[in-house]
Amino acid sequence: MAETLSRETAAGKLEGSYDPKFKSVVDAFVENFERRDEVGANVALTLEGRTVVDIWGGRKERDGDPWEKDTVSIVFSCTKGATALCAHMLADRGKLDLDAKVGQYWPEYAQNGKEETLVSMMLDHSAGQPHLRTKLKDGAYYDYDYMVKLLEAETPFWQPGTRNGYHGVSFAWTVGELVHRAGGKRTGRFFADEVAGPLGLDFWIGLPEEIEPRVAPMIFAEPDPAAASSKFTQAVLTDPDSPAHLFLLNNGGANFNSRAAHAAEIGSANGITNGRGLAGMYQPLANGGGKLVGPDTLARMGRVAMATHEDATLLIPSRFALGFMKSMDNRKVPDAPNSSCLLGDTAFGHVGMGGSIGFADPEARLSFGYNMNRMGAGILLNERGQALVDAAYSALGYRSNASGVWTM
Repeated sequence: MAETLSRETAAGKLEGSYDPKFKSVVDAFVENFERRDEVGANVALTLEGRTVVDIWGGRKERDGDPWEKDTVSIVFSCTKGATALCAHMLADRGKLDLDAKVGQYWPEYAQNGKEETLVSMMLDHSAGQPHLRTKLKDGAYYDYDYMVKLLEAETPFWQPGTRNGYHGVSFAWTVGELVHRAGGKRTGRFFADEVAGPLGLDFWIGLPEEIEPRVAPMIFAEPDPAAASSKFTQAVLTDPDSPAHLFLLNNGGANFNSRAAHAAEIGSANGITNGRGLAGMYQPLANGGGKLVGPDTLARMGRVAMATHEDATLLIPSRFALGFMKSMDNRKVPDAPNSSCLLGDTAFGHVGMGGSIGFADPEARLSFGYNMNRMGAGILLNERGQALVDAAYSALGYRSNASGVWTM
């Protein structure tokens, strides 16, 4: 029988329900508010298709309105998981060949050194288009066609397929335009019609204006002195031609708390949902694929496709499946705090800037979603999100993550 959470904290009331087996997740959630300066958040888990945790609370802004059950927020790169899912659904239907050249679907892209780029390279961040060298106009991210045209004309940063570097924002259009070409709909519409609608998810890539009052604005992270000497930070500060610098600073003045950013279709960065929506999207993928994809496609979705000792953009070791992050253990990398994401070996999903996360673990038959409004510093998970993930695996009897993945 489910138990109920109803607890007052200095940050606001925490509410929801949970299976007692997962009380450790509830304890970690409460601790995030009491000891780790959580402001507002939702965490949700499903196990074997059944919701076992759905708790929320705090405030939409510091000293603001309560975080309600239906509160949503931008989940940044967790959006990549939604966009990648759309691509895999099209592959499952025989409409998108992941081993074909991109030019087969998008002829205008096959120029200036990109002629041999494969569809799979767009998904695993090896396509050589981690960002754009052209200085972006104001509001560039909100103009889908403008970004597509720039990427068509761009020369890759490296020979496609020879290495990988996180396509932090450009993924919205590299993968997104393939979804458009192969599926006949842009990503936001395809996702709404084929995923969010059928699954009953509060999850949008391009937010309707009537939902705007439910959005908790993001509280941006304070700079982390511990990361000041990281390779990523130094590249941002000292190398204006680097993917790291361009990814972080060449953004056309994008304001992700604005109505314009919420309404746009940025399939790498502006998905708006909550932990419930993230867990709900991954729930079928934790349980055989459901009506989304078949078993062969699901197996390919979770397999490591690209791993490196130094990601060309993030400048840390990284591991990716086709469009999804895999467990990444960078705890011993010098001067790189919050640069890990420790999951089970079969798990795949995506972290969002500031610390949100959604993933499926087919071995555990677990899906997980967490969103919040106070962003943490660092590239991957901070201690709030990782504490929740750790508690979930511990509740399932997993013993340790010392190997870099959670094991029994």
